[in-house]
Amino acid sequence: MADITRRFGWRHLRGAPTAHVRHQRAGRLVHDGPGLSFWYRSLTAALSEVPVDDRELAMTFHARTSDFQDVAVQATVTYRISDPGVAAARLDFSVDPDTGVWRGAPLEQLATLLTETAQQHALDVLARTPLSAALVDGVAAVRDRVAAGLAAEPRLPATGIEVVAVRVVALRPEPEVERALRTPAREQIQQEADRATYERRAVAVERERAIAENELASQIELARREEQLVDQQGTNARREAEEHAAADAVRAEAEATRTVRLAKAEAQAAREVGEARARAQAAWLRVHAEVDVATLHALTGTRLAENLPRIDSVTVSPDVVTGLLSRLGGAAGGPSGEPA
Repeated sequence: MADITRRFGWRHLRGAPTAHVRHQRAGRLVHDGPGLSFWYRSLTAALSEVPVDDRELAMTFHARTSDFQDVAVQATVTYRISDPGVAAARLDFSVDPDTGVWRGAPLEQLATLLTETAQQHALDVLARTPLSAALVDGVAAVRDRVAAGLAAEPRLPATGIEVVAVRVVALRPEPEVERALRTPAREQIQQEADRATYERRAVAVERERAIAENELASQIELARREEQLVDQQGTNARREAEEHAAADAVRAEAEATRTVRLAKAEAQAAREVGEARARAQAAWLRVHAEVDVATLHALTGTRLAENLPRIDSVTVSPDVVTGLLSRLGGAAGGPSGEPA
C-alpha cells in the first residue's frame, strides 16, 4: 500500500520499489513506474498501484481419481505481474487518493483465476489416473500438467500475469482410505520383521546346535584320547613290568652266576686251604716225628705258657714244689725210671 501524506490540500504519494504506480489526470498518464514519489491533487488524480514482486499462492482443492476415490491436492503457484499496465487495465488496482487503499480486491481475483485454472488441469489428469498410481506418481504428473496448463492459458498473458513456478506439496486420499492403504504395507513390514525375527531365532538355534555338536564332538574326541591314553598307559605299564622282570632276571642270573662263582672260589679256596693245612699238618707231623720226646715236652710247655693267663704273683708252698720236682724228675727218667 502506498504511503500518502496531506499538505495544504495537496497529497504526496511515496511508493515502494515493488509497487508499480500509475497516475492519471484528466485521462492523461502523468506518472508511471515503480518506487515513484510525487505530489498530486486528490480531486483530479486517478491512481493505480500494481505489485510487481513474486507472490506465493497456496491452494488446496479436492479431486476424484478414475476409481472414484477422493484425494486432496496441496499446491503452491509462484507468479508475478509482468505487465502492470495491462494488469491495471484488466483488473481493478485503483487506490483511494486519500488513503492509498485498494478500492477493489484485485489479488483475490488473481488468486481465483490461478486456482481455478490449476484445479481444472489437476482434475483433468487425476480423473484418468487410479488412486494407487496417483499416490505413486501423481505429484509429478499433477505438477507437470498444472505448469503446462498455466503456461498455455491465454488469459494469463492477456492479464499481464507470468507464472514463475508450480509446486505440488502433497496428494493425500481420505483418512479411511489412507489407513486402508497403509494396512498392507504395515502388514508386510510386520511380516518382514517377524520373518527377520524367525530367521534370527533360526540362526541362533542353528548356532546353538552347532555349538552343542562341537561340544559333543570335543567330548567324544576327549574320551577317545583318554581311551588311547589309558591303553598307552597300560602298554607302558606292561612294558615297564616286562623290563623290570627282564632286569630282575638279569640281576638274578648275574647274582646266581656270581654266587656260583663265589661258591666255586670259596670251595677252591677251602680246598686249597685244606690242602695247605694238610700239607702243613703233614709237615708238622713229620717234623714232630723226627724230634725227641723231651723237645716235644719243651715245646708243649712253651705253648702252654703262651696260652696261660698273665700271673702277676705266685705263691708256691713247699708241698707244691716237692710234688712238681718229683714229677719233673719222673718225666726226665723216662718210663723205665732211668735218667735220660
